[in-house]
Amino acid sequence: MIDKCQGDPAARFLRAALERRDWPTARDFLSSITDRDDHAFYLSICGEVPGIQDWIPQWVAAEPQSTLPRLVQGVHAVYWAWEARGAAYADQTPQAQLQLFFNRIVYADNCLDEVAQRDPHDTTARAFLLNSGIGRQVDLTEQGRRFTEVVKRHPQHKWAHGAMLQYLSAKWHGSHEQMFAFARQASHHAPPGSPLHGAIADAHIEKYVDLGRTGASAGYLEQPEVSAELLAAAERSVFHPSYQRRPGWPRLHNTFAFVLHRADHYQAAYRLYREIGDDYVTEHPWDYWNPERPVDYFVTHRQPLYTWMEQQ
Repeated sequence: MIDKCQGDPAARFLRAALERRDWPTARDFLSSITDRDDHAFYLSICGEVPGIQDWIPQWVAAEPQSTLPRLVQGVHAVYWAWEARGAAYADQTPQAQLQLFFNRIVYADNCLDEVAQRDPHDTTARAFLLNSGIGRQVDLTEQGRRFTEVVKRHPQHKWAHGAMLQYLSAKWHGSHEQMFAFARQASHHAPPGSPLHGAIADAHIEKYVDLGRTGASAGYLEQPEVSAELLAAAERSVFHPSYQRRPGWPRLHNTFAFVLHRADHYQAAYRLYREIGDDYVTEHPWDYWNPERPVDYFVTHRQPLYTWMEQQ
């Protein structure tokens, strides 16, 4: 079973407070988070709590001077919009479903934009405006402006880089060339041990999935230049002595475990699988191949390597 909180006790505490509609406890917790990447992670936890849209107006009305309830409202609305849209491509999604998605994503965009206008120091609303920008299909100039507004406040913002990479992917509004240029630039400027080196792995996964739509993905990750780039990125990130596990770390480990395994770096993948164990499996990237049961795909994918390593 996927742990939506990625094994983070504080995230579980926050989620439990929101599930029982205890917004004062959620407020106090979120107000105590000073690290900007951690703040975005914990707001993403808020985004996935069902039913927030039913009661969040009460919090907004109770604290009109605070931007925090509006931020929770906007981030949650991003997830609420994608819940309406589903995981299928646009040409496979009913028009009524797409309209509901668009209505909700506009609502999310408006909430987040209000926070950004009221709080000049905010990075979390600005980072999630990149996600709503994907849904609203803003042009590259506008999306680039949104990205710049985040990174001029926090140059290494993890969530913002992930959202911008998705915007530039071929499945959304960019191309493989644009996506890889962005990922490589992000990695080039990131310090040793940074999670931003994971942009290289994310980009290769996106291309691998896209190639799979036409049956052309076989052998892609095993190509020498691809395999070498993936291992080098992992060595600059999760395997570097400077790397520190921060809230949300399992997502990066799962991503690298997948690509390194497929790229035939068995020892490196095995090391990450051991760290993930059974408790830190994330939906991504496994849901690309089994949206309903990503854990099953993870276990099926991992087990042959476990068996092989134990025989060595």
